[in-house]
Amino acid sequence: MKKILTLALACVCISAAAQTPGSITNEMLAEISKGYEGSAYDKAVRNAINTTSITVLTANAENSAMIDTNFSDRVKTIGITDQKSSGRCWLFTGLNVLRAAAIDKWDLGNFQFSQNYNFFWDQLEKANLFLQAVIDTRELEFEDRQVDWLFSNPISDGGTFTGVANLVTKYGLVPASAMPESYVANNTSAMATHLKTLLRKWGLALRETPQGVSKRQLPQYLQDQKVQALKEVYHVLAICLGVPPTEFEWKGKTYTPQSFYQELLGYDLEGNYVMLMNDPVREYGKVYEIEYDRHTYDGQNWLYVNLPIERIKEMAIASIKANVAMYFSCDVAKFLNRTTGVADLNNFDYESLLGVDLSMDKRQRVMTHASGSSHAMTLIAVDLKEGVPQKWMVENSWGAASGYKGNIIMTDEWFNEYMFRLVVEKRFVPEDVLKMLEQEPIKLPSWDPMFLDE
Repeated sequence: MKKILTLALACVCISAAAQTPGSITNEMLAEISKGYEGSAYDKAVRNAINTTSITVLTANAENSAMIDTNFSDRVKTIGITDQKSSGRCWLFTGLNVLRAAAIDKWDLGNFQFSQNYNFFWDQLEKANLFLQAVIDTRELEFEDRQVDWLFSNPISDGGTFTGVANLVTKYGLVPASAMPESYVANNTSAMATHLKTLLRKWGLALRETPQGVSKRQLPQYLQDQKVQALKEVYHVLAICLGVPPTEFEWKGKTYTPQSFYQELLGYDLEGNYVMLMNDPVREYGKVYEIEYDRHTYDGQNWLYVNLPIERIKEMAIASIKANVAMYFSCDVAKFLNRTTGVADLNNFDYESLLGVDLSMDKRQRVMTHASGSSHAMTLIAVDLKEGVPQKWMVENSWGAASGYKGNIIMTDEWFNEYMFRLVVEKRFVPEDVLKMLEQEPIKLPSWDPMFLDE
């Protein structure tokens, strides 16, 4: 009786004005409402969800035992970094890859490069990228999708390994002691908000041609205006992050950022790596490039070879066996037990709790924006049994107290579904994949789903 009364009241609430084609009608609502039966199970679930999170309620008790933490092959790393409340995972991951190489080469112990130093230059370069892009597109209508995208995304603290390579090549590296983390570096949202406003204001100004400026004078005028804008950006960055050192002392020796980079590493970051992607939406064996997916105006866009997951695993295993860490990114939040640090498809049973089928394959999830590369970490270990990977481990940048001793362990099944990007040294890339890089890249627009900031 109560159910009939509830349905009747619901139907009364739909006015005649809503009875247009495509809208919910009284008859349709009568059928839709049958989706909730109000059974004893439904009531028990509703009562539980009323006071407890879905994540807690869907934790799979049958999968609660901690996974085996032994790995057959592991890269030597020391110490866990912490990006705090910032989106700089890409930078921490990239520098962690370089840190592992430096530690292995020089036996440095628990050493860190300064993330704050390279983040300063990242933000200045991204500001220039936006301003110059506004100049380059100023003849387009403001409603044009490219212009709209630029003003929607003037700057961020996200990025990719290509940005790390370009920034380190251009500005070098410094140890953490030479430019320590600041409060704003660890909490970037407020600075980002104000930088976006500042850049949007200057962007509008750069789209205007003031009276008295001739067509011949315009290019120089725009560059002069851009320099004034960047001076203000530099001022904000210096206040929030500090002034980057041009010279510093380390272990009794004086270095510049470039000489430090050359001495500790000294190899070609921009030409030494290959970016791999597992994107089942697009054709495998092709090279793709995403427009404006870069950190510096004079740098490279994110350019990647799209490959089946098994081919990527082959290169990952070869790199780990050679004690070389890799830049890795994935959709980290999916089925991750944050307490144990284990990513496993069986960690949570959402369907049993909610009583619906949520299944989609990887291709469908990417197509519909249900999944994408969201977080970068450092791939450091694989557990092989008769040559077949059982699980993987990444070094995270959420602090030593997070996950499994600061790391995340992923089952191979999870790796298949939610791993997207991997950056490997060319020496681990087979000839047929290197040959693919000779293709003319297929240019993808800035708003492509794979642009997602990490």
